[in-house]
Amino acid sequence: MSATTSDASSITVVLVHGAFADSSSWTGVIERLQADGMRVTAPANPLRGIAHDSAYLASYLEQIPGRVVAVGHSYGGAVISNAGNAANVVGLVFVAAYAPEDGENLGDVGDTSRDSILDPTLTPLKFPDVSGSGVEFIVDPAQFREALAADVPAQQTAVMAATQRPAAQGAFSEPNGPPAWRSTPSWAVVATADRAAGTDVIRSMAERAKAAITEVDASHVVMVSHPELVADVIRSAVAAVAARS
Repeated sequence: MSATTSDASSITVVLVHGAFADSSSWTGVIERLQADGMRVTAPANPLRGIAHDSAYLASYLEQIPGRVVAVGHSYGGAVISNAGNAANVVGLVFVAAYAPEDGENLGDVGDTSRDSILDPTLTPLKFPDVSGSGVEFIVDPAQFREALAADVPAQQTAVMAATQRPAAQGAFSEPNGPPAWRSTPSWAVVATADRAAGTDVIRSMAERAKAAITEVDASHVVMVSHPELVADVIRSAVAAVAARS
């Protein structure tokens, strides 16, 4: 079943980017969904920590009229897991994304992956915060393509590496809260060549969340390398929740 403009007229798709990225990572997906007549928005994820980012997104979602399908990539999946408890969120889509359980933090979860090579690529930086000096991380630009985007052209990944946004330590160290996926229909795209979050971790989390899973041979930035497939999964989610109205 595919969603029509009429079916989805009260649904807004909210695309939440992950760490080391910005909303432009969704460009190919946005173009396809807008061509279908869907309402789409891709807010900036602050990347300042789970508590801060989840509160920010929850406030953003609550101000959207009508129903919402929240879509998260990578760390953005953790953010929608928390913020997706907003009353108007009717569906969740995890795109190579974490779907943490209550009390889990992403640093500990990431340490369990046999597929991820991300940790050694991270470079710590300092930034001023309320305590005086905080720590944030970027991916070493020389290792960015290998870790995150091996199936994206080198010239494009060089731009992605140069424009990456740092993620504060709290994104990985703060515990997550009660997850929205417990009570909200969920879908997931699992990239089988994910060397950043790790295919093994992402698949396990998607299965635990009882998400409808689509697997694809792709890197961590599957929404960049396979935007049509990701758009199709989002279309399926929108159609399913629209049919329940």
